[in-house]
Amino acid sequence: MAFVEMVMPKMGESIMEGTILKWLKNVGDTIEEDESVLEVATDKVDTEVPAIEGGTLKEILAKEGDVVAVGAPIAIIATNGEDTTETPAATATEETTTAPAAEAEPASAEPNTVSAANPTVARLAQPAPGRFYSPLVLNIAREEGISMQELEYVPGTGQEGRVSKKDILAYVESRKGTPEQVQASTEASTTAAPVTNSQPQAAPATQTQTAPAIASKPTSSFSSNDEIIEMDRMRRLIADRMVESKRISPHVTSFVEADVTNLVNWRNKHKEAYKKREGENLTFTPLLIDAIIKAIKDFPMINVSVDGNNIIRHKDINVGMAVALPSGNLIVPNIKNADQMNLNGLTKKVNDLANRARNNKLTPDDLSGATYTVSNVGSFGNVMGTPIIMQPQVAIMALGAIKKKPAVIETPEGDLIGIRHFMFLSHSYDHRVVDGSLGGMFVRRVADYLEDFDPNTVI
Repeated sequence: MAFVEMVMPKMGESIMEGTILKWLKNVGDTIEEDESVLEVATDKVDTEVPAIEGGTLKEILAKEGDVVAVGAPIAIIATNGEDTTETPAATATEETTTAPAAEAEPASAEPNTVSAANPTVARLAQPAPGRFYSPLVLNIAREEGISMQELEYVPGTGQEGRVSKKDILAYVESRKGTPEQVQASTEASTTAAPVTNSQPQAAPATQTQTAPAIASKPTSSFSSNDEIIEMDRMRRLIADRMVESKRISPHVTSFVEADVTNLVNWRNKHKEAYKKREGENLTFTPLLIDAIIKAIKDFPMINVSVDGNNIIRHKDINVGMAVALPSGNLIVPNIKNADQMNLNGLTKKVNDLANRARNNKLTPDDLSGATYTVSNVGSFGNVMGTPIIMQPQVAIMALGAIKKKPAVIETPEGDLIGIRHFMFLSHSYDHRVVDGSLGGMFVRRVADYLEDFDPNTVI
């Protein structure tokens, strides 16, 4: 019998760790190759992880709720093969699990150690600026009133020294009952020279430590008739992303009303035949996305992202589409290389992503790489909205509900009053890199393509 180490897989770009939600198999169960063994959550998607080889699940190395770095061992699978009592995989696992303990001993001798009745966690002698912190770690830090300055001194055992959930919880435990020591230690570590007069330093330190605590206090009073509902993991991630986007990007929104009568009439004419032929619905979403793709080709500086002081112009046009889940949360899968698809291809891709999103079957790749996002608020009966940009993109469009209105129709014989179909397009853009002229011309161009829809279009 041979033993194979199953590790946390990499599930998309920028994904460095995953949270184990549920083990689908127990120790001793027989599993087939590619059979789902556990459910893992990242900051982008919940997904099932298949077995890399068939055999028997011999050992589970990570429990439900654990945050595990990509590449770290999570289970041992016993397969049919050469009989061995100790495999390189098992040895590597032991070394991996014992190494942090060995390294922790000399670290405890550092002068920046918080000593209390709680378990002791050695703080870093020097800050670690620029580290990536997962949303979970940032949430815990915010709830515990730990500032970013203090967070840089928390030792991390994750990949590249990242702070894991276990690291931040251990630090919180050691910090309880000794906030004065932690604060004084942080001040001392960030001061270039010994402080002879501590009074001038007191005000900034107090502001840094108390600001998060004040922000986390409830602003409403509660009565016995109120129900307190804890945010689920996805809702907390959405909240963090939205707040972060508004902090990063100065949002500006431009509005245009488009006459989409030709498009509505064409869709009404072809939707039954399309469903009979393809077995799928012909919705407005792919028709609207097609117009957006054409406008992006005309204004390529909308299809960009921001990286520090650099603007990254993307050659691929990957259109994200917001999908409402049964839980009420939103998720944004994207259509890769949407500009290379015809109308029929876009329709099938839109239906596929929407169906898999609602059935929790999206992959991490479905959620990564979008360069522009569309949100169809009209599906909720809304006539317009002011959408929030998906970072690091620089623009997003909300598509309003299509409504019948009386309108002036210009004809060679004169002006007439008629009933037309109208919709509002709301275009939010990052004013750091998209000026009002570009943002306004782009949404106007999308409206032009919709108004000029060819009634002879073939799908």
